[in-house]
Amino acid sequence: MHPVSRRTFAKASLATASLAALPKTLSAKARDSKMSYGLVTYLWGQDWDLPTLIANCEQAKCLGVELRTTHKHGVERSLSKQKRVAVRDRFADSEVTLVGIGSNERYDNPDPGVVKKAIEATKEFVRLSHDVGSTGVKVKPDRFYPDVPREKTIAQIGKALNELGKYAEGFGQQIRLEVHGQCAELPTIKAIMDVADNRNVAVCWNSNKQDLQGKGLEHNLGLVIDRFGATCHVRELDSPDYPYQKLIDLLVAADYDGWILLESSSKPKDRIVALAAQVRLFKKMVAQATAFLNAALSSRSVPTFDV
Repeated sequence: MHPVSRRTFAKASLATASLAALPKTLSAKARDSKMSYGLVTYLWGQDWDLPTLIANCEQAKCLGVELRTTHKHGVERSLSKQKRVAVRDRFADSEVTLVGIGSNERYDNPDPGVVKKAIEATKEFVRLSHDVGSTGVKVKPDRFYPDVPREKTIAQIGKALNELGKYAEGFGQQIRLEVHGQCAELPTIKAIMDVADNRNVAVCWNSNKQDLQGKGLEHNLGLVIDRFGATCHVRELDSPDYPYQKLIDLLVAADYDGWILLESSSKPKDRIVALAAQVRLFKKMVAQATAFLNAALSSRSVPTFDV
């Protein structure tokens, strides 16, 4: 047995025991996390134009962004080809990665015409994302309607996502379904993804209170982690109402290598300082999770889980 302090060993044992909920994703090999940290422009970046957004992210060492539609950065479907190239080049000349485009499109409406319009709008976002150099488009499942069976809405959303996944493949893009709205319970998201079996359709975890319902975080994460895409949304990592260290523990153990993106909920006086603090906290939490996992995996006294 490797020399591990009693306190660290206890924490590692607890962390590893909780990770048993995800046996297919675990490896008994020590590792370093490949996760990166970035910003969704919602709230903290919504009123920054593109040069300001990039400069502020560089200053905070927050080196990835998801650009939410309608925000001041102005990266919208209406951009000309020349302006799209300019956006791509601006990011290429910076330290900041353009991770994706955050649309507000959804496919739950019982009116087929509304759904068709949303699908076509999403295809425009896919082309925009391709042209500006990002890799995917965030979409939403949203809600259920009176007198419409839930199963019908789930199937309708899944079918639309399959169409979009196939379309996006031609542009090297990923369709990212945010865990959102009345559909935010993870069994519902799993049911949608069971229909949306195109592997270019992925889940964007959203750190909702529903994650903790039912059988809890490990179980709910285990329902969908094999469909995780390149993005995972979090609120401020020091928020007291969500177990972010536990989430990071599980993602490190699952060897997730995507972007953890801050979709902020507060209004700090100095957003750059606050963002930099979140970057530091993320790195600290990942380091702790990695240390606990590797300590547990290296100990014969603690169970390990092979793929």
